[in-house]
Amino acid sequence: MSLKSMMARGTVLLAAAGKMMQTLQVRLTAGELKDNVEHFEPYGLTSNPLPGAEVLTMFLGGDRSHAVVVVASDRRYRIKELKPGEVAIYTDEGDRVHFKRGRVIDIETQILNIKATVAVNFDTPEITQTGKITSAGDQIAAGISQIKHVHTNVQAGNGNSGPPAVGG
Repeated sequence: MSLKSMMARGTVLLAAAGKMMQTLQVRLTAGELKDNVEHFEPYGLTSNPLPGAEVLTMFLGGDRSHAVVVVASDRRYRIKELKPGEVAIYTDEGDRVHFKRGRVIDIETQILNIKATVAVNFDTPEITQTGKITSAGDQIAAGISQIKHVHTNVQAGNGNSGPPAVGG
């Protein structure tokens, strides 16, 4: 039995991601159409490949009726400017998490949501930001509540105020 009968390249036509193991409909290089092909993915990583993504399909025991996709890739959106040793996760919309050389991680997206049920902790000597900060709750600075921290003698327009009020 040759490797040629055990493996084939193809492209994704449809993906069914809502199953325990995602299945794909693929068109193989010889025009062969395969439905419900299991898409094996590495633990902890998953994707829903777009139509036109490329696949490498294996036929277990050379049996053409038992196909599995071992990898799906999409060269149309792959990040090409990685340096040796770098890793990236990306989407067709341009979102990316890029693990760069020098222990730098860049995240690019339009909206980044972080949900932590207990806390988000930063252990760093400096945080820099370029835009406005909006908060629906209190900010504690050096142990002092900023909501309860009332200044007296606030002078309009120059940002100067008197000392904090007693109890603030």
